[in-house]
Amino acid sequence: MGLQEEFEEHAEKAKTLPESTSNENKLILYGLYKQATVGDVNTDRPGIFYQKDRAKWDAWKAVEGKSKDEAMNDYITKVKQLQEEAAAS
Repeated sequence: MGLQEEFEEHAEKAKTLPESTSNENKLILYGLYKQATVGDVNTDRPGIFYQKDRAKWDAWKAVEGKSKDEAMNDYITKVKQLQEEAAAS
């Protein structure tokens, strides 16, 4: 299985993570997903009244500069970690 296929498989698995998954972890996944699929941030930071969008933008900005493959690998690792935590609880 290639990296792209494994990434897509884990993107599907991420949708089944429990509701109890912390916002911090969801933002980490969001940032890595955007970096893997889009690349570096290509939009302006949302304004102060858009807290949710701003948090997502910041999470993406935090992983700026990572290569597509690196972001995919980090994403897969994070999904696996969150699945293990969910299974243990």
